[in-house]
Amino acid sequence: MTDQRIALVTGANRGIGKEVARQLARDHGLTVLVGSRDLGKGHSAAQEIGHGAEALQLDVSDQASVTAAFTNIEAVHGRLDILVNNAGVDYDTDQRAYAVDLDRVQRAFATNLFGPWATTIAAGPLLEKGQHARIVNVSSGAGALTGISGGTSGYGISKTALNALTIKTAAELKPRGIVVNSVCPGWVATDMGGGGRPVTEGAKGVVWAAVLPDDGPTGGFFRDARAIDW
Repeated sequence: MTDQRIALVTGANRGIGKEVARQLARDHGLTVLVGSRDLGKGHSAAQEIGHGAEALQLDVSDQASVTAAFTNIEAVHGRLDILVNNAGVDYDTDQRAYAVDLDRVQRAFATNLFGPWATTIAAGPLLEKGQHARIVNVSSGAGALTGISGGTSGYGISKTALNALTIKTAAELKPRGIVVNSVCPGWVATDMGGGGRPVTEGAKGVVWAAVLPDDGPTGGFFRDARAIDW
């Protein structure tokens, strides 16, 4: 084990997750675990990130994979300092709530809500052993109740639920010194987002929340380090 802080970023083999992992490793000197469903893709991303990044097989929608991943983290590192719940799927702009494919919605919820919930549960004991423990749930303005409208039904509602999970866990973990926040990276030019601002810009707000000081905010919803409405 080392005194260097340890961060796990889920869905980190590409897009925002990969850039968050890169910034945490390069700019903040953390040991970063690159969570990826496909271990080969995780190894490729970790090699590209460098700075000691390590690949970790993790499918957040598979409880057996979650259990195995956190068993591995405990055995190798003995603790966890930062959990970034980034893995997300199916930005379903083609669906409408009144005519949605519920099987597809359930698959989205499995990754976008129950995945972060499972990793949060599994990470709890390791975060309590960590230094300045942080949980960041990568959310979306599509899940904000303020100004909500039609479209992206499965994705948007799953992110609304993720925000509720943030509020609940932040309140419950605050006495243990664990800071929990939701972050919207904005519309970012990823494979899923399909356009928008550079990935580096979207990732900065996530990294900001991951390295907040002990007196930083908890239980909030942020974009670019500024509070936004739920």
